[in-house]
Amino acid sequence: MGLVRVIYVSTADHAVDAGALEDILEASVRNNEPVGLTGMLLYAGGSFMQVLEGEAAAVDATLDRVRHDPRHSDVFEIDRSPIEERSFANWRMGFRRLDASDAVAHPGYAPFFEHGFEPATLGAKPGIALELLQEFARGNT
Repeated sequence: MGLVRVIYVSTADHAVDAGALEDILEASVRNNEPVGLTGMLLYAGGSFMQVLEGEAAAVDATLDRVRHDPRHSDVFEIDRSPIEERSFANWRMGFRRLDASDAVAHPGYAPFFEHGFEPATLGAKPGIALELLQEFARGNT
């Protein structure tokens, strides 16, 4: 089977504090490693954007788990593409919480995250979701 990349956005069902984000990240790493998934998770303005890379069956099983996770709703797939190689191969699950300082540091990207991740805004500029994820993965050491 070939590799796929899926990027989705979702809305947090309640305010997500640092502890809850850490729990989500730990669960992601724990669940992704055994099935060979890699990716990056961004949180901004009460919403998530995540990229998952791996075998289609593993990606789809994870997406199914996400869709049934009560911590968030309105899961919307931005992109699904076959890939030859991973863009996030070094990340079982990278993470970055974006805030006002990130908007100042990345003014070209700010409209896409400063009020949360909105499918219509991201969909209006094809490729911007992947660009955002790659940009913040580079700065996430």
